[in-house]
Amino acid sequence: METVLESDREEQVRGGETQEEEEGRELTEQEETLPVSAPQEPLLQRDEADEPCPESYRVNSPSEIRLLAIADNFQRQYSHLYPDRKPLLLCPVNECGVKFVSTTLRPSPSIYPELFTWEGCASFVADFLSLKPLEPPVDPPRQLFSSSSVLQSQRATCFESATLLCSLLLGANYDAYCVSGYAVKEMCLLDRSLQECPLLDTEVKTVISEQEPPDNKYTVKPLRELKSHFLTQQEKKKQEAEAALLQKQTLQEESQQRPADPLWGQRVHCWVLVLSGSRDIQENFFIDPLSGKSYSTHDGNFVGIESVWNNLNYHVYMQGCTNGCADVIYDLEDVKMWEPVLFGALSKRQLILDVLKEKESKMMSKIHDEEEDEEQPRAFWMPQSWVSKISVSEKDLETRWPGGQNVTHYRKAKLEKFSPYLRSDGLVTRLTTYRDFNWTGVVTVKEWYKHRNDQLEEREVNKVDSFTSERFKPGRRFHLLFHRFTSPSADTERHVEFSSARVDGLLRRVESPGEMTEIFEGRRDFLYYRHVVFDRQVQFSEPDVGSDPGDRPLKKVVERFHRNRSKAASEDVAERMFLLAQRRIELTYHLEDYRFIPSKRSFIKPRESTEKRKAEHFTRDMVSSFQVDPSAKPLSTLTLYEMLVSLMKDEEETVLQIKESKREVRDIVTCREQEEADTQLHFCPWTTTGAARARSQRQDMERAAAEEQRWLQEKKEDILAPFLIRLNNAETLTAEDAKQLHQKCLSEFRQRLVERANLIQERYEKETRELQRRQQLFHQNQLSMTELQRKEYQSYCAEKTLQIHVAKKRLSMHKEAAPKKYQSLDERLKQDPRLAPHLTS
Repeated sequence: METVLESDREEQVRGGETQEEEEGRELTEQEETLPVSAPQEPLLQRDEADEPCPESYRVNSPSEIRLLAIADNFQRQYSHLYPDRKPLLLCPVNECGVKFVSTTLRPSPSIYPELFTWEGCASFVADFLSLKPLEPPVDPPRQLFSSSSVLQSQRATCFESATLLCSLLLGANYDAYCVSGYAVKEMCLLDRSLQECPLLDTEVKTVISEQEPPDNKYTVKPLRELKSHFLTQQEKKKQEAEAALLQKQTLQEESQQRPADPLWGQRVHCWVLVLSGSRDIQENFFIDPLSGKSYSTHDGNFVGIESVWNNLNYHVYMQGCTNGCADVIYDLEDVKMWEPVLFGALSKRQLILDVLKEKESKMMSKIHDEEEDEEQPRAFWMPQSWVSKISVSEKDLETRWPGGQNVTHYRKAKLEKFSPYLRSDGLVTRLTTYRDFNWTGVVTVKEWYKHRNDQLEEREVNKVDSFTSERFKPGRRFHLLFHRFTSPSADTERHVEFSSARVDGLLRRVESPGEMTEIFEGRRDFLYYRHVVFDRQVQFSEPDVGSDPGDRPLKKVVERFHRNRSKAASEDVAERMFLLAQRRIELTYHLEDYRFIPSKRSFIKPRESTEKRKAEHFTRDMVSSFQVDPSAKPLSTLTLYEMLVSLMKDEEETVLQIKESKREVRDIVTCREQEEADTQLHFCPWTTTGAARARSQRQDMERAAAEEQRWLQEKKEDILAPFLIRLNNAETLTAEDAKQLHQKCLSEFRQRLVERANLIQERYEKETRELQRRQQLFHQNQLSMTELQRKEYQSYCAEKTLQIHVAKKRLSMHKEAAPKKYQSLDERLKQDPRLAPHLTS
């Protein structure tokens, strides 16, 4: 809440003071006589076709003229006292004239949550602007364009990028300053070819966090490992020596790749300083506007500082930077360390104190009913910014990079980023790793996707091990989450993972040409593992219905089950093995309490009957058992036979499930091929791209609906439309087809006329019969009828007589009009442009 008050207070104080200067304060004679070396006329010739600059860009107000005079005087004194130091960047040229550098900053709050934090502001500026290197690299630029112009061109120097970033940070209530100084070559030129890619660092941290879970003091401590501490220390020393040797080799490679910079310490750079005290910032830090990364104020990439400025004042660092920026103390009110251009001007700290004093004075005035003390007049105030409103649109936040894409080279890696919906396949990030520093020899290609209908999120292609991995979001077909394969064909090594939403409880399936392993979870039959071994010889016999001809016959199936506490351990199967080639079934039961060996039982399946021999009968010799409990009663022959029959049924069901699994794998492969051949994206209507596409789709649908309605109206009015449909809407008709259409049309019209006449005749006859029937009933019962019934009979006769008369009239009118309608249709058909050439001839 205090930061909001600070911003409001700053606008009120600065705005009011500027107005007072312009209206009531006059320049002193000494300040009027100060020479102004900066030209007041526009220095840049703009084409007439260009959009004219606002008046604040071209014309300097009286306070700005006075500020330029003060800056010119300060520059001459600085050059006289420090002839060995480079001139300060005080009054650069903007689009149309000369302005003081602090007035180029305009605090710009944003309505978008992405720009509420310094991380979001820095990331946006680094992505949205492309670098325009300084020429020459050892001198500050003479031109400093406004942030509004920079946002339109998306091309800026480091000073212009820092100005835009500082304006956004000031609008977000950070105590931010632009810093003019010196940095290393890689930072000035945005060369990250010798840096590790941040995505690779993220992946390494993720792997480490997965391998090393956090310790929990409440867990049971593991058993003590009987291991030699000496050997452990020796192994640790060996690993440290190998790591040191690898790091030394890496440094040697980097030193060979990075030649010595002849301009080291002289390359001019501009970055942003964020001081502690605002927005819960506990420690000062730097932000590089070109990369968007934060650095410590002691970082070695920053060689020296010349000056810092914000929208309130300009400060020059008066001490040397022999030790880089490590010894710099950022107390800008210390005049021994920092020389301000405007003495006594407003600062961020003073603004906070003023707000606190104002609060305290209001509280005291409420208590003592005393009037507030008048504020002491301050020295010259910094004029308001001449820059027009800095507006960042939602489309800019979505597009990010110039042209919607960006390519960055890192150490043995290349990172490509794309705006959402820019590519038809939904690709937003691609990371390619290489074998050497010259970016040759691809090792891996990892891609990230968004807004795909097939829910694909990541894809990794490993060129060394020749496999492809795909990750999906939950909710797609087959509940697929992960898919790894060596080749697109179905008969290959494949690793598939599924979500827990599957009905069969399948979590993972690992398949190779000779084997297949499935892992289950949460099944009612307690199955959690299935391993299938296929025969190496492909079957050439007649395949089953629904099976693939290339499927290998099953050789062995191993299934494992969790413990079912509702059964005794000697009856609860732990492992079931179907040896189909040997016609055997082996069972291994769970361990009983206080036992070390499980019970086992093996069955030999009797042979079925064939044309040459009879079916083999079940005997007790076909079963071999090992019972751990010697006192247990052996099972009877009938019980063993029933158990064998049940196992044989389970074997058939298992074989069918395995075939279904193989079929599902083929369906997954086919589905993925179709999805990759025709990639569809889901356009979110809350984005600018999605809204534009939705609007375009709505307009297309409305246009198509209007065309369809117009086509239907035309077809409705076209008497030949039903007959042309039978001819598949032939555009060119032959003479025979035209004559047939003419005859069919006339004959069908004649038939409709006859049917209508028959319908009217039927209604006439029906009404006449009903009237006659009612009259007969009246003559039979007229003596016994009441007066009310007589009135009803009279009204009924009158109504029926009227209906008969109308039907008779309609029939006569139809008979009179039918020949005329028929003749009119004949003339219309003969005049039709599609039939006329053939009928007239």
